[in-house]
Amino acid sequence: MSERVDAEGLQVAVELHRFLLDEALPGSGVDEAQFWRGLSTLIHNYSERNRQLLARRDELQSRIDAWHRDHRGQPFDATAYRALLYDIEYLVPENPGTQIRTAGVDPEIADVAGPQLIVPVMNARYALNAANARWGSLYDALYGTDALGDAPPPGRYEAARGARVVAWVRDFLDAVTTLDSGSHADAVRYAVIDGGLRVDLADGTTSRLLDPGLLAGYRGDMTSPESVLLRHHGLHIELVIDRSHPVGATDGAGVADVVIEAAVTVIVDCEDSVAAVDAADKVHVYRNWLGLMKGDLVETFTKSGRTTTRVLADVRDFLSPDGTPFRLPGRALLMVRTVGHLMTTDAVLDSEGREIPEGLLDAMVTVLAAMHDLRREAGRRNSRYGSIYVVKPKMHGPEEVAFADEVLTHVEQALGLAGGTVKIGLMDEERRTSLNLAQCIEAAASRIAFINTGFLDRTGDEIHTSMEAGVMVPKAEMKSQRWLGAYEDRNVDIGLACGLRGRAQIGKGMWAAPDLMAQMLREKIGHPLAGASCAWVPSPTAATLHATHYHRVDVHEQQERLIGRPQRTMDDILTIPVVTSREFSEPEIKSELENNAQGILGYVVRWIDQGIGCSKVPDIHDVALMEDRATCRISSQHIANWLRHGIVDRDQVMATMRRMAVKVDGQNAGDPGYAPMAPGFDGAAFRAACDLVLLGAGQPSGYTEPILHARRREHKQTTGGAP
Repeated sequence: MSERVDAEGLQVAVELHRFLLDEALPGSGVDEAQFWRGLSTLIHNYSERNRQLLARRDELQSRIDAWHRDHRGQPFDATAYRALLYDIEYLVPENPGTQIRTAGVDPEIADVAGPQLIVPVMNARYALNAANARWGSLYDALYGTDALGDAPPPGRYEAARGARVVAWVRDFLDAVTTLDSGSHADAVRYAVIDGGLRVDLADGTTSRLLDPGLLAGYRGDMTSPESVLLRHHGLHIELVIDRSHPVGATDGAGVADVVIEAAVTVIVDCEDSVAAVDAADKVHVYRNWLGLMKGDLVETFTKSGRTTTRVLADVRDFLSPDGTPFRLPGRALLMVRTVGHLMTTDAVLDSEGREIPEGLLDAMVTVLAAMHDLRREAGRRNSRYGSIYVVKPKMHGPEEVAFADEVLTHVEQALGLAGGTVKIGLMDEERRTSLNLAQCIEAAASRIAFINTGFLDRTGDEIHTSMEAGVMVPKAEMKSQRWLGAYEDRNVDIGLACGLRGRAQIGKGMWAAPDLMAQMLREKIGHPLAGASCAWVPSPTAATLHATHYHRVDVHEQQERLIGRPQRTMDDILTIPVVTSREFSEPEIKSELENNAQGILGYVVRWIDQGIGCSKVPDIHDVALMEDRATCRISSQHIANWLRHGIVDRDQVMATMRRMAVKVDGQNAGDPGYAPMAPGFDGAAFRAACDLVLLGAGQPSGYTEPILHARRREHKQTTGGAP
C-alpha cells in the first residue's frame, strides 16, 4: 500500500500527489488548491451515481437472465423479447431528428478520412511511434511486409523486390493522381511550372496532372524540387526526389521514396491495451500522456545492439505552388481513451477510505495534462482548434453517456476551461449502447466527435447479455451472424442520420493480424466502402498501407450514397447468435475449447506476469495476433457459455487449460522474462486465466478487468513485478 497525502479530504497516493504537484500542474494554468477542490467535489458528487449506474446494469442483466430461463425450451419469441427490453427500459424510445452540435472539431476528425492507430500509453516508444505515424514510407511498408504477396527476404536490399515495390507504387499513383497522358512509371523529371506540375516522360513528351488541383506544394527549387506534394481525398502524398539515394539513383525521375499521410489520428490508450492496476501504474500512464501533450516525451532504447532516442516529429515545411511557405502537422492528432465506469483505483481513497471510480480520476488528470497542449505555440499544438479529445469506452446506454457528459462539464468548470472544450469519442461496443445509439448520441450531442464499432467487445457483451438464452455458435462463426451485420450497418446509418458526416468520425474496428498485410490490403478496403471515415490498424506500417484504401475510396461520396438507405431492423440486431438445432462432435468441441483456452492463456500470462496489456500473441496455429482485453473477453465468455449449457464440463476445461499452458510455455520459450506456467499450474497468471472462464458467467458484463486486476496486484505484491 502506498503512503498517502491528505488533499481536500481525499487520501492520495504519494507518488500520484508528487507527480501532480511537480509535473502536471506547473505550466497548466491550474493551481494546486483549484485542482484538489475540483477533484474532491467530483468524487463527492459523482461516485455514488457511478455506483448506481453499475447497479442498474446488474439489475437489467438479472431481468434478461430470468426471462431467458423462464422461456427455455420454447421457440424464441422476438416480439415478446423486444417488449421485455422496452418494459425494463433496456431499450428506450428514440428521439427522431437527433443532430450533433459539436463545435471546434479539428479537420483530422471532422473532415479527413484515414487510418486510426490505437496505442498503449504505458509504452513510451510505441506511443511515440504512433504519434509519428502521421507520415509513412510506402516503399518501406511494401518492401518490409508480405504486402506484395511474399515475405521480405532476409539480409541486404534486394533490387528485384525494390523494382516490384516501385512498380506497385507507380500503379497506385496512376490510379489516384492520374496524368493527362502517359504514366508515372515513365516519368524522368518532375517540376513545378507556372503553378502546376509538369512531368517529363521517357518518350520526350510532357504531361500534367489530369486534375491540376491535386498539386499541393513542393520543397526546394521549382524546376528541380527535392519533393513534390500532392493532395488527394484530403490526404497528402509526397514524392521524395533524391538522385544520390540508392533507390533514387536507379529511378528515371530520381524518386527515392513515396511518403504518404497515414495515421491521421491516434487513440492513446489508458484502457484495454494497458495493465494499470495501482497508483504507480496510473502515474506511469499519466506521465506518458503528459509528455505527449507537452511535446517533450522522449524514449531511449536499445534494439539489435543500437541505442536510439525517439522524440516527437516536428512540423513539415513546404512551399505552395505559387511559392508561399506553409506547414503541415508532423504527427497524428492525439485522442486519449480513458477507462470506463466499472473499475475503481487505489491511487486515491475517498473520505471513507474507499477506492474511487477510476474513470473520475482519469477525467480530471488526462484533461489537466492536455491543457498543456492548449498553451503551446499554435503551429505545434496537438489540436489547432483548442480542443481536447477523450474517447470513452464501455458505456451501457444513454444514462451512462449523459453521466460522462456531466462529469466532463464538471471537469471543465473545475479546471477553468470553456464549455465544450472536451470532446467525446463514443465507443459503440456494448449491446445496450448499439441498440440505443441515437439516444446515446443525443445524451452528449454537444461533445460527440467520434463513434465507432468494436466487434470484439461487442461480441463479448452479446455473449454475456444472452448467457442464459442458450449455446452460442462457435467463435469463428460470429462474424457471419445476422446481428453483427445489422450492428455494423446501423452504426454508420445512425451516425449519418445524426449529422456526423463532415463533422465527426465514424469508425470501424481493428485489423488484428499485423503480419498479414497482403490480406489486409485485400479486405480492409471494406471499411471505407462501408462509409467509415476511419478504421483501426495495429501498427504504423499497417497505417501506411491502409491509407491507400482512402485514396481508392472517396469516403465522403460513399457516405452520401449511404444516406437514407433502408436501415436494418431492430429484430436483426436483436437476433441472438445461439445454436438452434445442432450437435457438436467431440473434435469440434475439442478444437473450440483449445483455441479459446490457448488465446486466453497466451494473453493473460503476459498481462499478469509482465504487465503487458497488448501485444502480438501467437494463436494456436502460431499466427501472431494483436490481443487485448477485448479478445480475452470473447474467449472467456464463450467457454463460460458452453460450461453453463453443458457442452463442456469443468474437468474438461481444466484439462484443456493445463494442456494449452504447456503450449503457451513453448511459444514463449525464447523470452528471458517469461515464467512458465507448467508443471505447477499454481501461479497467479494460470489461476487468473481459469478464473476468467470458471467464474465468467458471474463477471460484471463479462469483463475481464476485476479478475485481471486482482491477480496482477497479487503478483506485484509477491514478486515486486513492475509494469
